[in-house]
Amino acid sequence: MQEVPWLWTLIIFCWNNFTILIVFLILFVLLLDHVKRRTSWSHYPPGPSGLPFLGNLLQFDINNIFEDIEQKRKEFGAAFSVQLGWTNIVVLNGYELIRETFGPKSDVYLDRLLIPFLHTLGYARKKEGNPFNPQILLANAVNNVICILTFGERFNYSDEKFLKLMQLTDELLKTVNSILFQVVSMIPGMSYISRGPHCKVVKCYQEIQVMLREIVNEHKDSRDPAFARDFIDAFLEETEKTKGDPDTSFNEDNLLILNVELFIGGTLSTAATLQWGLLFMVLYPDIQKKVHKEIDMVLGRNKWPITENQANMHYTNAVVHEIHRYADITPLTIPYLMRKDTEILGFFLPKKTLVVPNLSSVLKDETMWEKPFQFYPEHFLDADGHFVKQEAFLPFSLGHRTCPGEQLTRMEIFIFFTSLLQNFTFCIPDGQPRPQEDSEYNLARFPHAFEICAISR
Repeated sequence: MQEVPWLWTLIIFCWNNFTILIVFLILFVLLLDHVKRRTSWSHYPPGPSGLPFLGNLLQFDINNIFEDIEQKRKEFGAAFSVQLGWTNIVVLNGYELIRETFGPKSDVYLDRLLIPFLHTLGYARKKEGNPFNPQILLANAVNNVICILTFGERFNYSDEKFLKLMQLTDELLKTVNSILFQVVSMIPGMSYISRGPHCKVVKCYQEIQVMLREIVNEHKDSRDPAFARDFIDAFLEETEKTKGDPDTSFNEDNLLILNVELFIGGTLSTAATLQWGLLFMVLYPDIQKKVHKEIDMVLGRNKWPITENQANMHYTNAVVHEIHRYADITPLTIPYLMRKDTEILGFFLPKKTLVVPNLSSVLKDETMWEKPFQFYPEHFLDADGHFVKQEAFLPFSLGHRTCPGEQLTRMEIFIFFTSLLQNFTFCIPDGQPRPQEDSEYNLARFPHAFEICAISR
């Protein structure tokens, strides 16, 4: 009889000894986890110890993640490391470290991480002085601006196509904006296990693309090559010019992706910032009065504001910048991937590590701002009351890695905010408590639902 191989003997033994089999499997997976984590580097940013396989995942409270990050910053310093599963992540804090990391030479060692699925002023008529929640009104107005730029037309707020597009954009934004979705997206393989949010995003994304494809086809049939009516026309013209070029990025798929991102980005940044702006005006009525005074002096009641007015509206410009800073809409940016081993200000960042800049630590840096935890427009005014730029003002990230829609967003917010304050005085409704000044917890910060009254001036 041929001798049974030792491996087969071991298998039979383990099968007959189930307890030993379980112990063997536990030891095996722990050994595998140790092998995955055993690499250590000199000068690698410190951080909390993690659990096998999970890393530090359970050490973050989804509902208070920014407070958890702030506590770890105080405990471990300007740069600290965490692990989500087997993914190494370094969180960078403070103006100096973030400026150095994302400066002009960052292209040498940083790549933007591709997170899945992210590859005309109108006023609604409200009864004078009646309380209302401005969230939907602002989102619709901002999205109509995007419609004008991309589609060349402004929709009526009751238009079924517009309402459907807004509904899908809102659902997509809420899901992608959730911390759970972003955490799952950064852990390899987790998106296949936790399919709920990702399936919802795919469904919304595909429905939006179907609507946008119809609009693009209408543009193809009606456009005049000699005159670009909007962004879609301009993109289609470039697509024609580069037809046949295998390396071109001008194609219909990219056109659809860009349009989806315009809607998401526009709603996320502009509408949310305007919500915070109105909230701060009702919470700080003395500041609102000063804005009213400057608007009346520079524009009067009948002249529409334009971007060029910012140069002569120092206080209003300072208030708008302070809204950006204090609201702190996107505390954490999309992660970046280290493409090579790099040492920055004494911290070693190994290849394939995810790097997350904590912009909140810059906008609230106590070494850069006089009153970092207060709404204080004087941060952007000199002794003579003239507007001054601040180097630590980084709500859109830094340098060439800043948000591509920053200029459009700044222009929109100044014109929207100035127009609203030119025409209305905003106040807390009688008998209602003071609105909350803290934010809801998601990837982006939105104010808690609140109601205000708008009184014509």
